[in-house]
Amino acid sequence: MTDYHINVFYSDEDEGYIADIPDLEACSAFGEDPNQALAEVLVAKEAWLAAARTPTGRSRSPGTGRRSTLTDALRSCSTTLRRIPATSS
Repeated sequence: MTDYHINVFYSDEDEGYIADIPDLEACSAFGEDPNQALAEVLVAKEAWLAAARTPTGRSRSPGTGRRSTLTDALRSCSTTLRRIPATSS
């Protein structure tokens, strides 16, 4: 089992905490507090690693038989970083 460094920081732009794993491209998560962000990025890590273990880094979307890229699999993960739209003053 490999350990991965995890960064957790507050984002003014997103008005919440972000956790990311620099060694896993685009593996990040949002949380209302640091513990939630950490818990969410651990779920995202498992999804990232599961998708990466499939042949050629491609995975099948559950129930559809459609093949998707690793990036598609990560985007569909509910724990990936969400952006909060900026409000105009």
